Amino acid sequence: MKITVIGGGSTYTPELVNGFLERAATLPITELRLMDIDKERLDIVGGFAQRMVKAKGEPFKVILSTNQREAIAGASYVTTQLRVGMMPARRGDEYLGLRHGLIGQETTGVGGMAKALRTIPVILSIAKDIREVAPNALLANFTNPAGLVTEALCRYAPDIPAVGVCNVGITAKMMIIDELEKATGNKIDPARANLNTLGLNHLTWHRGFTLDGEEMWPIIFPSFVESLKKETEPEWDLKTIESLGMIPNYYLQYFYYTAHKFEEQKKWPPSRAEAVMEIEKDLLRDYADPNLTEPPAELMKRGGAYYSTLATQLINAHYNDLGQVHVVNVRNDGAVKEWPADWVLELPALVDADGIHPLPSTPLPATCFGLISQIKMYELLTVEAAVHGDKNSMYQALLTHPLGPSADKVEAVMEDMLETNKQWLPQFFGGA
Repeated sequence: MKITVIGGGSTYTPELVNGFLERAATLPITELRLMDIDKERLDIVGGFAQRMVKAKGEPFKVILSTNQREAIAGASYVTTQLRVGMMPARRGDEYLGLRHGLIGQETTGVGGMAKALRTIPVILSIAKDIREVAPNALLANFTNPAGLVTEALCRYAPDIPAVGVCNVGITAKMMIIDELEKATGNKIDPARANLNTLGLNHLTWHRGFTLDGEEMWPIIFPSFVESLKKETEPEWDLKTIESLGMIPNYYLQYFYYTAHKFEEQKKWPPSRAEAVMEIEKDLLRDYADPNLTEPPAELMKRGGAYYSTLATQLINAHYNDLGQVHVVNVRNDGAVKEWPADWVLELPALVDADGIHPLPSTPLPATCFGLISQIKMYELLTVEAAVHGDKNSMYQALLTHPLGPSADKVEAVMEDMLETNKQWLPQFFGGA
């Protein structure tokens, strides 16, 4: 079995390789193909990956490639973890917002839009190659903004089996498990537990948790409330949480506490991108050490907790027809029957050999759906802008997003975004 990783030069890659090594007994991988357009970076990261695999008896080959189509050919699974423009582009996204008095963040608001415009055409080119040279492959997209990218795939490459994956859901699940283990003194196999969550990528609300099929929310939620009461600087205000009766994922802080988050960002540098750039310098130096065969401790600072766990669990569940439940981004298709069937949602789904099947879910309350529907309209407009280089769709998307500029500032933000990202946005400048 061949698995291809697009963006194989990512500093995340060794974690992913380690995950595949841990599942070598259940996943008969023969070839792990790492593809990246940055050969220097690929050689460093890929070289380390090859040493990792060799140190474990080389259960599969790690092959490096700078040719996307060649790397994809014949693959059973294609994972995408790319970043168009690398970290400097992410830094640009963060400061783009700040320049205009807006939230600067890589996956939401104006920064998230810029990233989507750069990313969607590349992801669709990958889908095209899968269609032509790996027609039986499943595409697992880890590239942010994951929900928006999956939305583009579902609308413009509907024939390609694709799923959007994010570590927010599994991180929340593992944190809850950790708290239950502390409270009971008993170890809990994560396979026994499922998180009930719903929304869009980076816009979900956690509202239930089952252990061996038993609902544990009446225990978990009050415990969460009590923990907030004990904190001197809680990340959520008590009234909001008690009113919702749910635990919002941490990205919702940008919407619920916009002014506070903006004040924090005014203290930059360093922005998160700048901090990560320093971490990556250290990681790449470590990876280049010819004696290193295990992921260094520094990797934990990079973020992306449980990334490899989620990636390997998903592929393993699909390949081995396990019928496991995972939180993913997929087309609604009636799972939440009150919401449009063609929306991509983040929700629990059953993963088996036949694909990814969203599970029936009750809709969120109006206060959540109001925000979801607004962001979804922004997403749909952004997809059109990215695919067609449509400046009017881009304008309307910025006008729609609750973290976007006021109407009289939209044009200025647009011009700044396009000029800053010109080299990666040929669709807006008469290119392909």
